[in-house]
Amino acid sequence: MGVLRAGSVCWLFHVLVLVCALCQILYVGSVGAQTAQLSVDASPQNAQVIPGNMFGIFFEEINHAGAGGLWAELVSNRGFEAGGPNTPSNIDPWLIIGDESNIIVATDRSSCFAGNPIALRMEVHCETTGTNACPSGGVGIYNPGYWGMNIERRKVYRATMYIKSSESVELTVSLTSSDGLQILASHTITGDKEDFVEWTKVEFDLESIGRNTNSRLQLTTTKSGIIWFDQVSLMPSDTFMGHGFRKDLASMLANLKPRFLKFPGGNYVMGNYLVNAFRWSETVGPWEERPGHFNDAWAYWTDDGLGFFEFLQLAEDLGACPVWVVNDGASLNEEVPTATIAAFVKDVVNGIEFARGDPQTAWGSVRAAMGHPEPFQLYYVSIGNQECSKYYYKDNYMKFYSAIKASYPDITIISSCDRSAVSPVNPADLYDVHVYTSSGDMFSRSRMFDNTARSGPKAIVSEYAVTGNDAGRGTLIAALAEAAFLIGLERNSDVVEMASCAPLFVNDNDRRWNPDAIVFNSWQHYGCPNYWMLHFFKDSSGAALHPSTIQLSNYDQLVTSAITWNNSQDGNTYLKIKKFGSIKTVLTSGWLRDENSFQQPDKVVPAASPITNAGEQMGVVLDSYSLTSFDLLLGSIQKLHSVSGSTLHSSL
Repeated sequence: MGVLRAGSVCWLFHVLVLVCALCQILYVGSVGAQTAQLSVDASPQNAQVIPGNMFGIFFEEINHAGAGGLWAELVSNRGFEAGGPNTPSNIDPWLIIGDESNIIVATDRSSCFAGNPIALRMEVHCETTGTNACPSGGVGIYNPGYWGMNIERRKVYRATMYIKSSESVELTVSLTSSDGLQILASHTITGDKEDFVEWTKVEFDLESIGRNTNSRLQLTTTKSGIIWFDQVSLMPSDTFMGHGFRKDLASMLANLKPRFLKFPGGNYVMGNYLVNAFRWSETVGPWEERPGHFNDAWAYWTDDGLGFFEFLQLAEDLGACPVWVVNDGASLNEEVPTATIAAFVKDVVNGIEFARGDPQTAWGSVRAAMGHPEPFQLYYVSIGNQECSKYYYKDNYMKFYSAIKASYPDITIISSCDRSAVSPVNPADLYDVHVYTSSGDMFSRSRMFDNTARSGPKAIVSEYAVTGNDAGRGTLIAALAEAAFLIGLERNSDVVEMASCAPLFVNDNDRRWNPDAIVFNSWQHYGCPNYWMLHFFKDSSGAALHPSTIQLSNYDQLVTSAITWNNSQDGNTYLKIKKFGSIKTVLTSGWLRDENSFQQPDKVVPAASPITNAGEQMGVVLDSYSLTSFDLLLGSIQKLHSVSGSTLHSSL
């Protein structure tokens, strides 16, 4: 691993207003106090436009990012399918209340849903009264969710379940503390013998009278008999845009202003084996009918409540372009030959019809039935996940390419092969690039695309991250190195179309990968330094890139970029610097390996302060180990053609 040496500093110079200039400087090295001069040519005739979808986000179902995370469903293994199709099966994390003398539970294949046939049979042997009375509170089953449910006071939760019984039913559904002693909310389901002889859907609201961050959902009775359960769900009523996403986590994504959302993953799309690959058509329609699947790439079950439709909806809610990564007939250990790839190709074309087709089409009607008659704006499809080295990839890719273009010529198709493999016989609109490396190497890759030919397909750097020892669980040094890399992408945005970091989320209880941008548990969350670093780039998409130069004696490890973007409230492009209202924002900390945590979520976050000496020429002192932006209010009396002679002083 390369490590930034003592005295390293990362600077971001950001001029914002009616028209805003953004000048970014990343500096690495061990030097004494230095004076650097930055010059920016802000004249419009010398600017180039950064792609409008330059910076976005990449979501993968890893680290319980969706199941038990962004998707707000609180019940884990809600359909009892996680144990597999053979019965009896493991119902983890469901557990019993009582003991085997008064309750026996087992899975069977009695469900009313053909796609997910497993249901839970609960046989109760004790009675309400008498010598065989049930324990106080009854017996039954409970679900702790994903490492505890966060139940909040006065919040409403929608409970849904399917029940069948040959006897009369008296069932109490409760939200309780993890030991069952604190009752937060309760509802009783009653019915005569005839009411539940067939599978019956029951829905009701539970309003909590208290708060507990480690709660559970329990179903109890004091009446003997047999009850079957299936598809037991608990959703908070207050979700992001009302579409089922955990509000705090989705808001963190919205605050980045992402221009695209790439989904549903990389290895998650492929699976270790095709039997466990993400199949979009099995993740749409009523949630009760979705079979779910084992995410063998990251070793946990997903109910697929967060399915193809929900990803498209999330992109729409965020104002981002959806970028769909499709399974191209390859897993990590298998590959479908070209001779039999046609079914996979047709499946992808059907998926595009689901997203964009008229409501009268076969798959467009399914989308419309889900409440979205208008088409989603799907214009990007990525064929596979870095599979160019596989034997059949190139031939299979052409089958997908030809079929998609024949039906949807406006779709931008992304190849898993690098630029050298793209040719007239193997065309691509974009090619995918992944960069996982040390902080030192990530910084050096700020020039990765400097010598790339300026004609031909452009790159989408859909996955990048600093990894290794100095990355930790998300350190300052990793964020600074990634900032340098993004500055390089900005400067080379004539050959780079899009970029996103990876992974995006991690549930702190299931860390499959480090580092990640956003860390959460059932009730807390925080952004790592690289998450906060991304805020410095959220206005770059669609901005104008300007020539800039940096002068620093006997030192050449600086990278710069400068942008201007129009103020959407005014639209003016003529400016004059005012010497008030300017703000300096700094991302730094006391140690390069400082991290945020649940105990100190704001240890490494941007801090803003006013600037009193703003002007066309100004001197500033920059903190060591920092990413710094300057938002300079400009006037509207004269047109600003250039900003030059700005002096940057670094006290190291």
